[in-house]
Amino acid sequence: MPKPSDKPDLFAVLAEPSRRKILDLLREHERSVGELVGPLDLEQPTISKHLRLLREAGLVEVRADARRRIYRLHAEPLADLDNWLAPYRSAWATRFDALERQLDSTPDP
Repeated sequence: MPKPSDKPDLFAVLAEPSRRKILDLLREHERSVGELVGPLDLEQPTISKHLRLLREAGLVEVRADARRRIYRLHAEPLADLDNWLAPYRSAWATRFDALERQLDSTPDP
């Protein structure tokens, strides 16, 4: 069983489409839970659960504004993920370049 201090797996957190949509919305500007209900077409408790997981993964930050909680994107973990993916993108780019060269050298039917 994971310890309470353990961060959730970033891939598992990002696998959920609703969480990715929340990140897309927070990329535009910070929002409260109530401001996310309409665009997501989800109930407030469900959004709160997703936000908790995103916060635990370090992808969002929260601040208090009177009785509301305002969430904003914290993109640093995504930069770490992007850095990890860079060699894979490079490998695919090399393969696509080779495919493009092959297609360019193939006569049209």
